[in-house]
Amino acid sequence: MHERTLSIPDSTERGDLATFVARVVRLDESAVVRLRQRGANRLTVWAATGFDVLAVRTVDGSVSPDDTSAAGDQLLTALRSVNAGDIDPGYSMDSAWRGALPPAEGFVHIDDVPARVLVDLAQRGAALAQEHGSSQGPPASLLDQEVLQVHGAGQTVGVAMRVVFALTALGFIPHAGSDRLTADIDLARIDASELVRVRATASWLRVDARFGSVYRHRGGTIPLSVIR
Repeated sequence: MHERTLSIPDSTERGDLATFVARVVRLDESAVVRLRQRGANRLTVWAATGFDVLAVRTVDGSVSPDDTSAAGDQLLTALRSVNAGDIDPGYSMDSAWRGALPPAEGFVHIDDVPARVLVDLAQRGAALAQEHGSSQGPPASLLDQEVLQVHGAGQTVGVAMRVVFALTALGFIPHAGSDRLTADIDLARIDASELVRVRATASWLRVDARFGSVYRHRGGTIPLSVIR
């Protein structure tokens, strides 16, 4: 028995988590993934995306201790190498997780947006990034640009391009194409009825798609916190 143990009995759930972690590692080879128990048999898996945006995927499973962090590449290797039983997530990376997590409650539903709108924005942004970007990636001016305003619940919430890029890069919208940060995304592959839900608190923006959610601190960068 490992001191730190991850258990995801269902092979489909393990595969889904491996896909999520693989995309996180593709965005950042040194990514750290945070595993938190949510109820008896649910597990939230958090990751920074490189866009100053947090992403989360929820799967059926458990982890001990109930709040711990792991290197994304080591976790991915472990997920791909087991067929059943407990998973060793690798060395503890708790000290490497610096950002605060958003609250579990308190988000107000602003409105729902057609998923095609978000992917179309990503498509246009990717074209601009190819034109004006560098070896370091898209320019900060493009990432920080507010590309969508969502109205509801008596307020207006802005969505920056970095949030759109993170959502599509992680494959949270079904059928968004094979390479989600290029200009060749096929919008016709996205069901016209597929929606993305925008929620907010005074401090956080949350965008929920079918396969996961992304969060961004409304003050910009993710705040530091030692609270676990």
